[in-house]
Amino acid sequence: MFSARLLAAAVVLPLLVAARPLPDALPHVIDKAHSEINFVADSRLLSAHGFFGKWDADVKLDAAKWENSTVAITIDASSINTRVERRDGHLKSADFFDVEKHPSITFKSVSIKQTGANKLDITGDLTVRGTTKRIVVPATMVFYEGGMGRFRGQFAINRLDYGVAYDSKLNPIQNEVQVQWDIALAEPKPAAK
Repeated sequence: MFSARLLAAAVVLPLLVAARPLPDALPHVIDKAHSEINFVADSRLLSAHGFFGKWDADVKLDAAKWENSTVAITIDASSINTRVERRDGHLKSADFFDVEKHPSITFKSVSIKQTGANKLDITGDLTVRGTTKRIVVPATMVFYEGGMGRFRGQFAINRLDYGVAYDSKLNPIQNEVQVQWDIALAEPKPAAK
C-alpha cells in the first residue's frame, strides 16, 4: 500500500507541475523620451530620413524565458515626418501610405527566439497599407535589469510587398526601405497608496 502511494506520487506530481501554466510575462511601459522608430528611403537625389511621431506599444516581457514575451506596436501613419512638409503630404497620399484608408501601421509578434546572449529574433506580422506580411525583426538587448531595459535593431522591407509602388522618372526610389528602432521600457511603478 505504502509503495503504491509513493509510486502514484512519483507519477502524478511531475504531471501536475508540468500542467501548471507558465508565469505570465510582465507588462512594460514605453519610455517615449528614449524611444524612436526611424526609416531611410533612398532615391537617386536623396536618402530621405524620417520617423513616426505617434506610436504606441503593448510589450510583455519574461526575462527568464524570452519566448514567453510578446510585442504589439501600432503606428499612426499620418505622423510620418521627413522634415519636409510637401514630401510628408505626398507620403500620406494614396501614392504611398494612403493614410485616409489605412491610418495605422501595425506589428504583432507571433514568436520570440533568443539567438545569443543579448540577441533576439522577433517574428511577427507587419501590416502596411492593409497588406500583412510575416517578417523577422532582429533585436539587440542593450541592457535589461531591475525591470528596466533598452532594445534596438534594424531591418529592411521591400515597399512593393505592401503596395507602396509609386515611383518617379526623375528621381527613382529604391524598393528597399531601412527601418531602425530603439525602445526603452520599464515595468510600471506600483500606484501610490
